[in-house]
Amino acid sequence: RLEFVPAEKEALFYQVNQAILGNHGIDVQFAGIKFLESLVSEFSPSTSSAMGLPREFHEQCRRSLELDNLKTFYRWTQEAASRVTNRIIESDSAVPEPGSDWRDVLISSSHAGWLLSLYAALRLKFSCEGYWLDCPIAVSARKLIVQFCSLTGTVFLSDDGKMHEQHLLQLLSGIIEWVDPPDVVSKAIENGKSDSEMLDGCRALLAIANVTTPYAFDSLLKSMRPIGTLTFLSMLMSEVIKVLMTSNTEEETWSWEARDVLLDTWTAILTPINTINVNALLPSEGIKAAANLFGFIVECELRLASATAFNDEGDSDYLHASVSAMDERLSCYALIARASIDVTIPLLVRVFSERVARLNQGRGIIDLTETLEELYSLLLIIGHVIADEGEGEIPLVPNTIQTQFVVNAVEADKHPVILLSSSIIKFAEQCLSPEMRASVFSARLMESIIWFLARWSRTYLMSSDGIGEKIIDSGHHHEHSSKKALLCFFGEHNQGKLVLDIIVRISLITLASYPGEKDLQGLTCYQLLHSLVQQKHICVHLVTLNSWHELATAFSSEKTLLLLDTAHQRSLAQTLVRSASGIRNSEVSSQYVRNLMGPITTYIVEISSKNNFKSISQQPDILLSVSCMLERLRGAASASEPRTQKAIYELGFSVMSPILVLLEVYKHESAVIYLLLKFVVDWVDGQITYLEAQETAAVVNFCMRLLQLYSSHNIGKVNFFFSLKFRLLLFQISLSLSSSLLSEAKTDKYRDLRALLQLLSSLCSKDMIDFSSDSIEAQGTNISQVVYFGLHMITPLISMDLLKYPKLCHDYFSLLSHILEVYPETFAQLNSDAFAHILGTLDFGLHHQDADVVSKCLRALQALASYHYKETGSGNIGLGAHTVSLKDSSGSVQEGLLSRFLRSLLKLLLFEDYSSDLISVAADALLPLILCEQSLYQRLGNELIERQANPTLRSRLANALHALTSANQLSSSLDRINYQRFRKNLNSFLVEVRGFLRTM
Repeated sequence: RLEFVPAEKEALFYQVNQAILGNHGIDVQFAGIKFLESLVSEFSPSTSSAMGLPREFHEQCRRSLELDNLKTFYRWTQEAASRVTNRIIESDSAVPEPGSDWRDVLISSSHAGWLLSLYAALRLKFSCEGYWLDCPIAVSARKLIVQFCSLTGTVFLSDDGKMHEQHLLQLLSGIIEWVDPPDVVSKAIENGKSDSEMLDGCRALLAIANVTTPYAFDSLLKSMRPIGTLTFLSMLMSEVIKVLMTSNTEEETWSWEARDVLLDTWTAILTPINTINVNALLPSEGIKAAANLFGFIVECELRLASATAFNDEGDSDYLHASVSAMDERLSCYALIARASIDVTIPLLVRVFSERVARLNQGRGIIDLTETLEELYSLLLIIGHVIADEGEGEIPLVPNTIQTQFVVNAVEADKHPVILLSSSIIKFAEQCLSPEMRASVFSARLMESIIWFLARWSRTYLMSSDGIGEKIIDSGHHHEHSSKKALLCFFGEHNQGKLVLDIIVRISLITLASYPGEKDLQGLTCYQLLHSLVQQKHICVHLVTLNSWHELATAFSSEKTLLLLDTAHQRSLAQTLVRSASGIRNSEVSSQYVRNLMGPITTYIVEISSKNNFKSISQQPDILLSVSCMLERLRGAASASEPRTQKAIYELGFSVMSPILVLLEVYKHESAVIYLLLKFVVDWVDGQITYLEAQETAAVVNFCMRLLQLYSSHNIGKVNFFFSLKFRLLLFQISLSLSSSLLSEAKTDKYRDLRALLQLLSSLCSKDMIDFSSDSIEAQGTNISQVVYFGLHMITPLISMDLLKYPKLCHDYFSLLSHILEVYPETFAQLNSDAFAHILGTLDFGLHHQDADVVSKCLRALQALASYHYKETGSGNIGLGAHTVSLKDSSGSVQEGLLSRFLRSLLKLLLFEDYSSDLISVAADALLPLILCEQSLYQRLGNELIERQANPTLRSRLANALHALTSANQLSSSLDRINYQRFRKNLNSFLVEVRGFLRTM
């Protein structure tokens, strides 16, 4: 306890020390050690018990322990371990990132040496006892040794790293025995020895790599072995990979874990090569070790690919397992390859050429399955080595490829990376031959080709990356001759357009000639083609290619691509429309979109106008065609941009009436309804901010009709409510849902409602961002009325169960928060039932576990309360009757809106759990609530004070409540300065009283 006087603490800790030293027997000694462990854990805020006390109390306890007692506790446990060698420190959590004040106990005291000697002695003594490596003392000792390896910073002297180096050298001298020689250790493990020591040895190497430079890491082992640490690391990992490949099991054996830890070690060492010349990073011996290791990795991966070529266990997710799940491992392989890039790229060129030659020689003669599988694996490896993912940005040429090759621009075709890339592109081009597709290019091989082309093209194809003066350190031109040769060779003025044409033709082949191969076609649509149109300078060339126009024609006019998965068709439509950004003339760009999408809109108009459409609508081919066309419309709508906006608007306008027909005909087909709603959402979202007043009126009218029609299918009788002030036409809707909606799956309702919420949010944006030349009010359009009409209709459909869907919940409260902030005056005109329903969801959101949802509700409350306060201050009614407390039929008092939420918010802040990040936004809501309901605030404050039995705490509470509304010159205004003052006041108030109030 903090209240203990020093003498009391000293007496208590003296008894604990005596117990730990074993002066009162083994049982008491064990209890003493457990007491210290519990004490350290309890005084750490992250592991302390929930005592209902403020965080500041726990933080004060932690500081007191660390400053006054932690080193003492460490010494006691060390002394106990030295007296009783069958017990090592039971808890390793007592070293909190030590600084210089810990040097005496962690470094100068030779505790690390003592621990290593103890472990080595016990290891030797029990070497014949297989169980010993996994007994608690051995596990705890190794764990502490690994922690000693991770020490860094000011705990060591500032002596150019000499003390740190000696510390690591001492540790490594003991650790090396756990893992050397690698083949002997792995064989012993395979024969039954525990793998725990080997794994801890790998973790120790990782810990050392994380706190040293590559040069320092490599030099550590040279004082005790004829090789450097990097060479040993290469040998160790080679042995681990060999064991892993030999076992060839899906179970995660020790070799799986060892490989992952060692890959992390290489990553820690090699990550700086993305910014530093590799020769400055690694010694020559280390570069050679990386080259040897990568060569062995490639050999093993190809051997494994060949051995598993005839496995039939793969399923449709195999590609994702091969690429996505393996991406981290392949990225680590790439780092190792780049450390010796001048060796590994020629190696990959040779290995790839050998496999292609074997393929050509054996075609039609022998079974090529093993070779094809090797090529699949090889393409994944090469793709990671020569290009980065980019993570949403256009990736640069890897640093080592830029700096390690010196190539004359005239001889660019001899650049190793150009040779490798060209050979892969030339090989991929062969798939354009029907004969080669039939005999060589399986769907699986094509998956790896498409994946490689997508990754490669983002970096090298017509790259927009700057050359010359834009290159860092441009004065060292020779360092970047490699990059210049690469980007120029595949640039728009050299081979770039030719390669782009090949890629487009390959893409068309994958979409048209591999029916049913969803993974392959998904890669083509979502990765390859999508990445091409993301770069405008490539679009400029795309739209001039005959191959691109062949793809567009096949999409719009031929039935072949109707066999694609509907989601793939949406992506393809988006890609084709987005490519119009490469057409500089706006009218030509719009005409391109009309030509592309015209047949789709014509089909929708014609099919919906057939007299017998209702009777044929359920035929499988009609249902599929309608779904495909809706997906294509949605894809085009989502690709809208200023240059093509007019054409996309015309596209949507032409199908307004047919969309309503489809909504009526397919009202029981939830999948079609969802596609229809999503198209409308994407179309409105892309168009609304650009539309002129007349166009806006047409879109709003269409949305109103769509909402009304949708509600008539899903809600009971609709009544009308009229507000003279706002001339707002609203629906008074029954809260009992129709049986048809209740019978649908929750997921269908969730998706539809989320789409409708997104539609309303898109309409809201017109009042925020409007690029039109005239005002929408000129056409009598009131966005707030439309949005409230929609919300009034949708809200009864949104049950508390549906609000448990995170995305729907976020969309609903985002919209609700927005309209209450922007249109509070319209909200005040809702009828009592609709008003009550929305307030019920607000109350639900206020106590939600997601802090973002709570924040949105608090902003909504702030908007309502501040609107009412300002309006009533000006002599208006504000929220009017909604703020008045009334008695219901049973005589119970129903509090008004503001009273209800003032009480609820105070209860939340004082007694419930919430994120501290919410305090500021809660303060912004609480201030106007207090100003609106000052008498209730005083009454609630008095009730809290009266409930407090302790006079001291009662006084503190009274003073805190007074300070909350008076400190820092707080006034009764709602300006920015006053909000800032109240935030400070609320923070101080909660620190002062929340701790003891929660214990009442």
